[in-house]
Amino acid sequence: MREVEIGALPLGRFAEVIPPDRVAALEEAAAVARRLLAGRIVWNVNSTAHGGGVAEILQTLLAYGRGAGVDTRWCVLAGDQRFFATTKRLHNLLHGMAGDGKDLTDDDRTHYEAVLERNLDGWRSRVRPGDIVLLHDPQTAGMAAPLRAHGAHVVWRCHIGADRTDEHTDRGWAFLRPYVEQADAWVFSRSAYVPAWLPRERVHLIAPSLDPFTAKNAPIPPAGVRAALDLAGIAANGDSDDLGYPRRDGTQGAVRPHSGLLLDEDRPLPAGAQVLLQVSRWDHLKDMGGVLSGVADHLDRFPAEAHLLLVGPDVSGVSDDPEGAEVLAECRDLRAALPRAARERVHLCCLPMDDVDENAHLVNALQRRASVVVQKSLVEGFGLTVTEPMWKARAVLASAVGGIVDQVEDGVSGVLLDDPTDLDRFAALAADLLGDPERRELLGAGAHARVLDRFLGDRHLIDYGRLFGSLLEG
Repeated sequence: MREVEIGALPLGRFAEVIPPDRVAALEEAAAVARRLLAGRIVWNVNSTAHGGGVAEILQTLLAYGRGAGVDTRWCVLAGDQRFFATTKRLHNLLHGMAGDGKDLTDDDRTHYEAVLERNLDGWRSRVRPGDIVLLHDPQTAGMAAPLRAHGAHVVWRCHIGADRTDEHTDRGWAFLRPYVEQADAWVFSRSAYVPAWLPRERVHLIAPSLDPFTAKNAPIPPAGVRAALDLAGIAANGDSDDLGYPRRDGTQGAVRPHSGLLLDEDRPLPAGAQVLLQVSRWDHLKDMGGVLSGVADHLDRFPAEAHLLLVGPDVSGVSDDPEGAEVLAECRDLRAALPRAARERVHLCCLPMDDVDENAHLVNALQRRASVVVQKSLVEGFGLTVTEPMWKARAVLASAVGGIVDQVEDGVSGVLLDDPTDLDRFAALAADLLGDPERRELLGAGAHARVLDRFLGDRHLIDYGRLFGSLLEG
């Protein structure tokens, strides 16, 4: 187990984007939290410090907690290949998907428990009776009972789920139930994700949020977008030296020169390209291959200047996802099999993970460069990759699954694809959006307003304050 360094961010910066009544509500909630949590530590434990929405949320939400005067800390567990293969299987099952199709065995359970016990050794002594520990997702569930026995208040936070139960979700919950039941309270993003055997009076529904001030979401002028993507070798014709971005520690970073981020000796996107973009982890559930096939098989429907750009992390930099390299290889094979004319309009990009702030800034620039942002997930717990372009007033085309339907109002703040496996319908919707700039502008304005109203960090912090109050005040 290792601790991730967290800075402190002032709550007052929210006054730049939210109305005064919300600023006052946040300040009041912070004052209550300081009194309630005085002398306690709020610990968070998950499986990775970078790569994926959970890490992104923790990076900023915990910093705001510190800025509010609460002692928040973040630790990342250590696991081996077998442990993460088991938890990836659980991840897929809780989404209602078969994944690799393998069973969860007694030996898998024994190994899972042994890895978590090794993580607890030496770290558990740092947790004091009365502290609060938030355990995130299946990787950490087995820590609940030992930490409660140690005297901590334990919350298990599940960021994933399926709209309907089936044999796959039943298998996943059968493995996790003995651990999950040991927590004092539970947090889910949607009510549909809550298993029926949990007592509802101790379940809290808290949707994720976006921080508008990070390198991922801060404003970038158009010249800065062009300069960043040109220097990174992704899109041609940068005409500015505006390469700066805000780091989490308050300093300024600058984009480094890169080569080879576009795979297979691909050339940068031309300056006048219309860009259809999906940014995701290389995960079967994100259906990057389906996006590629849906566009490539229907290129005749798209404007001649339309290009598809699929972007994910450098798979060597995401330690808790053993499927990443496999999914990326499948996408590379699909692209390689295309005729040359189609291949020149389909691009695969892997962003470096050695500098999480630069990675975030490049994603920000890509989303602002895009004409339409896609998230054609087969299932989705929530989907910050939808929230982010919505905040940037981009037109979003996304699957009508999971937490996406809580974000996107079809035809108002984006466009929903009812069946994510319907590639013909997907291509038709994407082509229509690329051909209608006025509609894209209207949808983008509605998207920004939706995020401002529901999915910023002030609401998220207040929700957690209420959760802590329910734990400590009975």
